[in-house]
Amino acid sequence: MTSCGHLSASDKIASALSLLYLHRKSFSLVPPHLIQVNISQGGVPKYSVPEGRVTLTRVEGDDWNDKKFHGLPGQAICLYSLELIAELTREGFPIFPGALGENFTTEGLEYHSVRIGETWRVGNEVVIRITKVRGPCRTITVYGEGILRAIYDSEVKRGNVHSPKWGRSGYYAEVLREGTVRPGDPITILS
Repeated sequence: MTSCGHLSASDKIASALSLLYLHRKSFSLVPPHLIQVNISQGGVPKYSVPEGRVTLTRVEGDDWNDKKFHGLPGQAICLYSLELIAELTREGFPIFPGALGENFTTEGLEYHSVRIGETWRVGNEVVIRITKVRGPCRTITVYGEGILRAIYDSEVKRGNVHSPKWGRSGYYAEVLREGTVRPGDPITILS
């Protein structure tokens, strides 16, 4: 805002983008789809690849530094949404797709409404089942000390789907059917 109380050009653009985002979210104009497939040799961020071969245990080429907590059964895939990345960016956290260690960055899914046990088809081949809310690790505090509190709380840990933070930390999924996924692939909720 300028000293005269008028919005600057950048504030006007930010405001317009926020309204566009809210409009899209409210009316679900964006069909659910995969924005980005991400892998790394461990740690964050994970980096975009043009396609990913999804196996029962991981996206090929992906690995974890801390195998005590990561890559466990039911945690083959970590998912996070572009909408949540936009929210956290507006809150001051300098994140981007892949920054929080997700394998699949999605768009068009309301993460607060996701429930454990849902089955999704990603692209034409891959089928996953949501197994749990991701309990974020301290590794992501490189993006700001308050990020853990911004996305996760004791109510989410207890499984309270009514917590305002439900889904803000992302989800883990197990792979029911292997295959290859690419950015732009549709995501279909099967059950």
